[in-house]
Amino acid sequence: MHKTRILRTILRFLARWRLVWIILLSSLLLSGCVQYQAGINFDNPNHGEIIQHIKLSDRLMTFSGDSATEWLNSIERRARKLDGKVKRISSEELAVTIPFNNGAELASKFNEFFHPTVKTNTAVSQPSELPVVKSQLNLNQNNFIFLLRNRLVYELDLRSLSLISTNGNVLVNPSEILDLEFRLNTPWGAKSVETDENAVQPEIIGKQLVWRLLPGELNHLEAIFWLPNPLGIGSFIIILFVACGIYLRYRFMPDPTIQLAQNLTPETKTT
Repeated sequence: MHKTRILRTILRFLARWRLVWIILLSSLLLSGCVQYQAGINFDNPNHGEIIQHIKLSDRLMTFSGDSATEWLNSIERRARKLDGKVKRISSEELAVTIPFNNGAELASKFNEFFHPTVKTNTAVSQPSELPVVKSQLNLNQNNFIFLLRNRLVYELDLRSLSLISTNGNVLVNPSEILDLEFRLNTPWGAKSVETDENAVQPEIIGKQLVWRLLPGELNHLEAIFWLPNPLGIGSFIIILFVACGIYLRYRFMPDPTIQLAQNLTPETKTT
């Protein structure tokens, strides 16, 4: 009789905390199940690339293979729509490269990639079980004749990736499951701006700024970087070339007006 009471108590305890155990077990099984790297490479003001590298663990593919595969396929479709290239490394890993030609095209393609226009008659749609992530990238450029000052601001809302229980308490840290980062690579490096309350401090690796994104939170990424201005530099070279030509013309060659006057003088005297 005593043993039966103990057994019932244990069963009631396990039933009460079943949700907790399920989530904790899932976190152990799926630890580091999504590795997601996004970034921007600036070669020069007139060319750059939006890059993405996504790798899903075998355990995630086992638990949710259909949804994960559809998510990767949707990324591939969106990239090709924006004239991007997709390298399918394996069934659970792919790399995306989307080119852009200027700052305005960068912001346009980046925001369209993460927030594609969905048509009502579209046959294929994003699986409803995938969380909605809000993001907005802005790039402001100021012309200083020979240089372009760029201010990049990226707002990323990852609160939908939080794993919470019914009473509102976070049971599992989403960073244990998701490994997310954003990289900014520029020719002369960049300086991080961390004035916003949700600002994420980056790590500096060579000329790259690397932000470790925080799942379940608002992420504010901001940086300032400089690029050479080809239009200003080209205009200066043309002006310099013309000025040098004029100087050499009148410095080492006779003035054509004087020479013309000398040629006309004999005729005038004869007349």
